[in-house]
Amino acid sequence: MNSTFAIVGAGQAGGWAAKTLRDEGFEGRVVVIGEEPYAPHERPPLSKEVLVGDAEKEACLLWPPETLTDAGIELRLSERVASIDPAGHALTLEGGETLEWTKLLLATGGSARTLDIPGSGLDGIFTLRTIADTEAIRPRLADGAAVLIVGAGWIGLEVAAAARKRNAGVVVIEAADRVCARALTPEMSEWVLGLHQRHGVDIRLGESIVRFEGDGRVRTAVLGDGSEVPCDVAVIGIGLVPNTGLAAAAGLEIDNGIVTDEHGRTSHPDIYAAGDVTNHPNPVLGRRVRLESWENAQNQAINTAKAMLGNATPYAEIPWFWSDQYDANIQLMGLPESWDETAIRGSREEGSFIEFYLAGGRLQGAAAVNNPRDLRFTRRLMMADRTYDAAALADPDVRLQKLLRS
Repeated sequence: MNSTFAIVGAGQAGGWAAKTLRDEGFEGRVVVIGEEPYAPHERPPLSKEVLVGDAEKEACLLWPPETLTDAGIELRLSERVASIDPAGHALTLEGGETLEWTKLLLATGGSARTLDIPGSGLDGIFTLRTIADTEAIRPRLADGAAVLIVGAGWIGLEVAAAARKRNAGVVVIEAADRVCARALTPEMSEWVLGLHQRHGVDIRLGESIVRFEGDGRVRTAVLGDGSEVPCDVAVIGIGLVPNTGLAAAAGLEIDNGIVTDEHGRTSHPDIYAAGDVTNHPNPVLGRRVRLESWENAQNQAINTAKAMLGNATPYAEIPWFWSDQYDANIQLMGLPESWDETAIRGSREEGSFIEFYLAGGRLQGAAAVNNPRDLRFTRRLMMADRTYDAAALADPDVRLQKLLRS
């Protein structure tokens, strides 16, 4: 009997899983079901070059659409899965069609968190997660427009940079006391804050919005202290909610995402999950994590697809994140929870440096600005699982390669 592998989600993880199945020699039926009308695509350009207007939405496609169709991969786009029947190895589409599967991969990603306050339904208030979101926001980032951004995480700050590049005025409201508080150390947060301030962004920390006002279209945001911020457009960037509804209704284990093992297998032996939606063990970090990153969506999907074919190896990679803002390429390696030493290599003032975070001499992670070469080498330093001297890491005359051999 021919096998059918179904993939729910046509984003980064879903696309790479489908292509990997074929690359590994799977000859059965592969069906990719996606809610958006686009072939498998990645999302980072949506808040960067596509939002600015330096590229069009086609830049997001992982491959030309014919790459997958020529490989015999069925793309069922603009379709939504209504339910999953794990016992019957079947799923039902909203239109009523039933599809039987041998193995199922859930690559359902996440949805942008919304702000539930009075006036949040006014025209001109957006989240940014999809191609449609970017296409709606881009024409509003006009020269002289008043842009309000809620949230000073990666998405919010990338939108701020795009808006300033288009010469719009930008105010960012952040409830925390620093920018990117979940991802950056206090010192790195301060550097990123200064970067945006130097480019004319008004960032207000420790503030919240209580309501939006307007005449059918947003005109003003009222803050918790009663002050008002005029705005022609508002972008809400306050995080991601993992799309676990289908999995939960099917009885799969859920805990801040779909719970998987090190091979991407869920609590059902023939259902797997990959990408932003998964809560998976990371043996390098020694704990479970749910990662919202481009690299994880790709690499975990590849690893999980191989596991679906019986070629299971533990997924064990050091998390890596990146962001482009103005002329700064910001990259992070690892997810350090605590450290007792920080070694800075390069110059913060000149905007080209890397910070290493150590605990007991062991490298927990690093953050780099305009220094991708040293950041890439950090992965090897961390995988070596040895202790390092902070002064040597900070010394630009000491080659990082030498530290692996010493």
